[in-house]
Amino acid sequence: MLLNFLNFAMDGMKLLASFNLPMQSTYIEDAIFNHQDYTNSPLPIGDYNNCIFRNCIFVNVDLSENNFTDCVFEHCNFSNATLGNSGFITVHFKACKLIGVSFEVCKKLLFAVSFEESILDFVSFYQRVLKRTKFENCSLKEADFTSADLSYANFKDCNLERAIFERTTLVGADLRTAYNYSIDPNFNEVKKAKFSLQGLLGLLDKYDIDVEL
Repeated sequence: MLLNFLNFAMDGMKLLASFNLPMQSTYIEDAIFNHQDYTNSPLPIGDYNNCIFRNCIFVNVDLSENNFTDCVFEHCNFSNATLGNSGFITVHFKACKLIGVSFEVCKKLLFAVSFEESILDFVSFYQRVLKRTKFENCSLKEADFTSADLSYANFKDCNLERAIFERTTLVGADLRTAYNYSIDPNFNEVKKAKFSLQGLLGLLDKYDIDVEL
């Protein structure tokens, strides 16, 4: 009888394996990851709380289903990484490359990020709520902010060349030191937003006029 039971249990395990069910995620707290290359050995799916990642490579890595809370990424490369249904809660990126990353597929609940001295060219924040988000000394060339909520966000010393602003909420946003942006007030909400005198030219691009300061 015992042999029959073991055989039954083994058959059950094989059946479950055939469904390719996801492995149970792990919980990692207060860990420091240095000089890790996850391109060949992916980061285990899990909940990462109060962790620091330094000089790590995530290029083209699938980070779907991971959750990061109160984490810091320094000098990491996320170019073209996949973030499907991943969670970012109070996460700071410093001196990171995030070229082509789509944040629009991340979990919406409690999504909160900030960026410093990072390259975010071609990223997508489509429909993201980014209230009070801080972008400091970042490159945001051709970043997509379509339908995003950037209320009271701060773009300190950021390059917004060819960044897309359509149906974007910029209420109270601070763009006084941002540059190379083109924002049409007719298609974006800019009430109480802050611009420098020179930056006002970025609101007049569609009129193709010359203004001398």
